[in-house]
Amino acid sequence: MSQSFETILRKRFGRRALFGGTARMIPLAAFAAGMQQRGSAADSPEAVPASPEEPKVAERDAARDSRLQFQPIAGTTRDAVVVASGYRSDLLIAWGDPLFNDSPPFDPSRQTGRSQSLQFGYNVDWMGFFPLPAYEVKNSSHGLIVVNHEYTNPELMFKNWGGFENQTKDQTEVELEAHGLSVIEVMRDRSGRWRYIQGSRFNRRITATTFCRLTGPAAGSRWMQTSADLSGDTVMGTLNNCAGGETPWGTAISGEENFHQYFSNVNGLPTGPVRTLHSRYGIPGGNGSYPWARHFRRFDVAQEPNEPFRHGWMVEFDPYDPTSMPKKRTALGRFRHEGCTFQIARNGRVVGYMGDDERFQYMYKYVSRGVFNPFDRAANDKLLDEGTLYVAKLNEDGTGEWLALVQGNGPLTAANGYPTQAEVLIDTRGAATLLGATPMDRPEDMEANPVTGKVYVALTNNTARTDRQVNKSNPRANNRFGHILEITEDDGDHTSTKFTWEIFMLCGDGKVASHGAFFAGYDPTKVSAIANPDNIIFDNKGNLWISTDGQPSSLRINDGVYAVATEGPERGNVKQLLSVAVGAEAASLVLTPDNTALFVSVQHPGEGGKWTDNPSEAISNFPDSKQPARPALVVVTKTSGSPIIGT
Repeated sequence: MSQSFETILRKRFGRRALFGGTARMIPLAAFAAGMQQRGSAADSPEAVPASPEEPKVAERDAARDSRLQFQPIAGTTRDAVVVASGYRSDLLIAWGDPLFNDSPPFDPSRQTGRSQSLQFGYNVDWMGFFPLPAYEVKNSSHGLIVVNHEYTNPELMFKNWGGFENQTKDQTEVELEAHGLSVIEVMRDRSGRWRYIQGSRFNRRITATTFCRLTGPAAGSRWMQTSADLSGDTVMGTLNNCAGGETPWGTAISGEENFHQYFSNVNGLPTGPVRTLHSRYGIPGGNGSYPWARHFRRFDVAQEPNEPFRHGWMVEFDPYDPTSMPKKRTALGRFRHEGCTFQIARNGRVVGYMGDDERFQYMYKYVSRGVFNPFDRAANDKLLDEGTLYVAKLNEDGTGEWLALVQGNGPLTAANGYPTQAEVLIDTRGAATLLGATPMDRPEDMEANPVTGKVYVALTNNTARTDRQVNKSNPRANNRFGHILEITEDDGDHTSTKFTWEIFMLCGDGKVASHGAFFAGYDPTKVSAIANPDNIIFDNKGNLWISTDGQPSSLRINDGVYAVATEGPERGNVKQLLSVAVGAEAASLVLTPDNTALFVSVQHPGEGGKWTDNPSEAISNFPDSKQPARPALVVVTKTSGSPIIGT
């Protein structure tokens, strides 16, 4: 009898490694030889080797109760990162910090496109932690952090900024290079503090001017062809990188979200399919949010009608190889991607969960055609090009189904504008609407619990939903607080096309009855007030960690980081661990494999103010009591050195 894929992997890596939340790092062991040939960072100065005590610590930790044992903080409006008692927060890196040996020192008054291309980018969002050496799957003291740079705030970046009409080409070039991603090598030194390594051979910037390869069914389509790329398979740059994910074979994948705002002049196009599709995706009729079209023709839709079709994808690249070209994987669909998180199904197929972060948009799932190969990293390269994209339909009785976004399925025909799979993927939103998918309240991050396998969906808010549009899965009109869904795939199989769902949280202040807050049945008056869930992760015990975006408007407190148990007697007991600076959101978070360090991205501190000669116009001085305020990464640890959940 042939052995199942699950049996083979369990024998190779052990049940805990496969099903205990570390499956994403399995392949790193498999390609150790290849990474040794390229060279690892094991010999980097001051690197801290894995402690011989770590296995004993891991065993003790596994035996402990999984309840969150820290004392929560109260919501605050302080212009600082505030953490719970027994924890510390340290600045790791901030906008403009030099990444390479030839990077110029940060001088915010003299920024150029070239200097920014050699420095840490602007608004930080999703992060992934990739251990070093690459084959040390449990190393939690040394690794790479991949971080997205979602967008720019020119009023905070440029002193006395002259506004949209007066922005210079030089300033636009700075903005282009401040977008994209950074890769930085980080390590914990002997004192227990984390730092990044300037000049590391792994450090990298990917920006709005980095060439990316289009792959999958939409690559080469006539819709992808421009005057600069007649083949339709090579794109300059990646834009508005919001959330992301880590593939099972050890690469990073980044979602392009609000790409529409960089383009202008859709009204300059003749009436027809191209203009209609651009309008569906929010491409502005006149000026966009950025004046880039005045300086670079590719952002002027009237001159380059197809350029927007080349954005709104998931972008994959190898963080261990600074020379690798990023690939926009079109099989994963085109929409305002929040991110993509992966699971290995029991039949070996790779499953990715994604949300389209806009009001009344949809939840998606991708299932690869081929199976994951843990022993040959290169063999996995086509898994994100060949597979089936699904969209979720949620029924009022608590059941749901995944509808296949495949050309020829139901109304997805040439007569309706979908002659090939390329059109289905380029217009994913239109195809999903035709199939009858359920419009949700800004579906952002989707993550599977490493302990139970259940999938959780962060729905940030939707103040446009009316009483007539309320349904069981989106039960609030004027939903300003947001909520979280819990999805259980049939038979626990991530490739299933059927599922059940329930409301896990209706966010708000449980002490205010009018908020109608609900926390998985836990007493709402005894939990931390929380609103606007954004990115989510799980710790090794299956506790859900939530970063928020929008609490200054909804709860009148700064955004922050929260944790909540998903099972047991503490299910639904939300606790706030951290609060960020004024004007900022806690955009994303990631834990080290041993859960002893939590990295948090502090995005757009000071938003709502300006950087001018008048200090009163600045509303934040984060992170160093100076102007301008700077987006940054911070790292949170317990002063005892034990795991973040508390002891």
